[in-house]
Amino acid sequence: MSRIGKLPVEIPAGVTITLNGQDLMVKGPKGELTLRAHDEVQLKQEENNIVVSPRSPNSQFGRAIWATTRALTQNLVTGVTEGYKKILELKGVGYRANLQGNKLVLALGFSHDVEFMVPQGISMEVDKQTTITISGIDKQLVGETAAKIRKFRPPEPYKGKGVKYADERIIRKEGKKK
Repeated sequence: MSRIGKLPVEIPAGVTITLNGQDLMVKGPKGELTLRAHDEVQLKQEENNIVVSPRSPNSQFGRAIWATTRALTQNLVTGVTEGYKKILELKGVGYRANLQGNKLVLALGFSHDVEFMVPQGISMEVDKQTTITISGIDKQLVGETAAKIRKFRPPEPYKGKGVKYADERIIRKEGKKK
């Protein structure tokens, strides 16, 4: 039995759930998200909860995808009520960011500025030119956007220069010895 899969997903006040077979639509104060559950998993709405269970207890894949579907359902409910946020920091001399309309312009020590188009459903804020706050209701899209920006200049281990998450700890290496 899955410990995560057994837990019901609570539906807070102000959130409406539409369950149509394997299609789940969650609508809340921040927006609307949908999920198509796998056929091996069954979704049921009971009062103020969504219960996820495998269709067949003998199916190995059904038991494997059970908790994943429950976690994705919980992410939808959390996204439309609270939203998700990632914070990136730029470390390095001359490293800075600024937002020009729907475009994030990054100066990361290259010969040219890096331009990144902000995807639909994501909002960005730049504080102090060295901190980028990425927020949205879709957890996957927020994380993917943050990872794409970090990939332009990942932090290096000797001086710690680059784009890093605010809560990320960079393990530093010692430089050459003479």
